[in-house]
Amino acid sequence: MSLMKRISLIFHSKANSALDRAEDPRQTLDYSYQRQLELLSKVRRGVADVATSRKRVELQVNQLEQQANKLTAQAQKAIEMGREDLAREALTRKSGLATQINDLKTQHANLQGEEEKLTLAQQRLQAKVESFRTRKETIKATYTAAEAQTRIGEAMSGIGEEMGDVGLAIQRAEDKTAQLQARAGAIDELISSGALDDVSQVGGSDDISRELDAMSSQSDVETELARLKAGKSPEAIESGDILGQEPRRTTTEGQA
Repeated sequence: MSLMKRISLIFHSKANSALDRAEDPRQTLDYSYQRQLELLSKVRRGVADVATSRKRVELQVNQLEQQANKLTAQAQKAIEMGREDLAREALTRKSGLATQINDLKTQHANLQGEEEKLTLAQQRLQAKVESFRTRKETIKATYTAAEAQTRIGEAMSGIGEEMGDVGLAIQRAEDKTAQLQARAGAIDELISSGALDDVSQVGGSDDISRELDAMSSQSDVETELARLKAGKSPEAIESGDILGQEPRRTTTEGQA
């Protein structure tokens, strides 16, 4: 397949897809019905025109027959008056009128036959148009109901275009929330482990401060442990008994 043929195929396929999305079957049916009504109107005008022509021919035939009857009467009167020449002239004119009358009657018969055909065609076309109108309205009602049902179903299931966008937005918000929660938890763990400094603490802390704090805490633990072993009060521990120091002497003992 050549490049131009492929481009043409792609263009026609995309155009057909776009037209299919833009087409509303109800509008198409209404347009088709309107065209059928226009055709029916043309057929009716044709029947009326043929009927008018037929009627005009009938009037002409009647006029010629009246003239022929008049010429017959004139010929009869001319014979009575002994004017054979006038009678012959009247009969000659009558003969010419008879030829015209026969031609008009033939034309009248043709027009009448054409009128009957057109009338029959009009009746059949009108029946088809009425049947199409009934079917059109049924299809439109069914299509409208199906369209409404589809939209309700999409709204309920959330697969519509707008609901789909909302669902994606919710999913993105949930993903970002989970990511932020994970990040916050990781930062808390790093701060707790000392890998990160907590800038919210006044003065902050470094490695030395943390080590000193740990040693102070360890000293407090050893002191408390010694007190528990000796079963003495914290005051005795402070006086040095537990640590092997001389207890403090009061001023009275020193004087003695």
